[in-house]
Amino acid sequence: MSLAWPWLLLLLPLPLLLRRLLPPMAVPRPALRLPAHLLRAAEPAHAARRSGPWLAGLAWLALVLALAGPRVEVAGDVIPASGRDIVLVIDLSGSMLKEDFFLDGQPVTRLDAVKRTASAFVAARRGDRIGLVIFGERAYFAAPLTFDVEAVARAIDEAQIGISGRGTAISDGLGLAAKRLARSDAPTRVIVLLSDGVDTSGSVPAVEAARLAHDHGIRVHSIALGPEDLENQPRSRDAVDVATLRAVAEVSGGESFRVRDAADLEAMARSLDALEPNPSARPPMRLWQPLWIWPASVAALCLFLIAGGRRGWTG
Repeated sequence: MSLAWPWLLLLLPLPLLLRRLLPPMAVPRPALRLPAHLLRAAEPAHAARRSGPWLAGLAWLALVLALAGPRVEVAGDVIPASGRDIVLVIDLSGSMLKEDFFLDGQPVTRLDAVKRTASAFVAARRGDRIGLVIFGERAYFAAPLTFDVEAVARAIDEAQIGISGRGTAISDGLGLAAKRLARSDAPTRVIVLLSDGVDTSGSVPAVEAARLAHDHGIRVHSIALGPEDLENQPRSRDAVDVATLRAVAEVSGGESFRVRDAADLEAMARSLDALEPNPSARPPMRLWQPLWIWPASVAALCLFLIAGGRRGWTG
């Protein structure tokens, strides 16, 4: 326990100083003289009169202690804001329906694998502001920048192929995220771009969109998803353009990841946590719980007893 304003304890000797420095109060002469035995019978609150100064002293002590602000430090559930804005840009083109990933021994689509990893990544980012852009042939914000990471995780889980077309407009998704982050005043602004295809529907080259993001102080981490890529299988219909995604990351000062299976996807999430430290891993915020109500209650009780005793003396 500590005191918020310990210097207020200097007020404790104030009543004694006033008693010593101020002239004594004039005591009125009794209007009627009584014998001692009758005087004792006329004072039923004799014990209360003796306890009056002690109660007044205790009330003053409790009141000064309450003013000094006693408090205890407790660990709150609040995670301090990291000052980082992150926008996930996820490809929802038709190729994301291909079942070439395995989770728990069962074949799943690329989209299902991404959903599980991305939603877990987002849900753990308490303290970051997270947004979600999904793109296919068109790009749009599925979740604005928010501290409500659970809501963004739900938006990822509810994403469906076809709602944004079946093309692959990487540059449009990247440009939309960069445009929103350019208006942010967060010290750190990050885009996490995940795609499994080739930019076929974008209005500008993806690298140019990444360069524009870099000019606004935005870093882009790219994730090339899928077992096949154009560098090794240039004729494959569902191959990912690893070279372009790598260039996007390099131009913006980010990192590029190559993900071929579910194990790579989980390793990527761990590496991304290392690049952008998770605020949830930091210790919780320390808060002060005030305790002034307790000495204040003691002071109020003492004053109540003093007032009751005086009524007894005069009644």
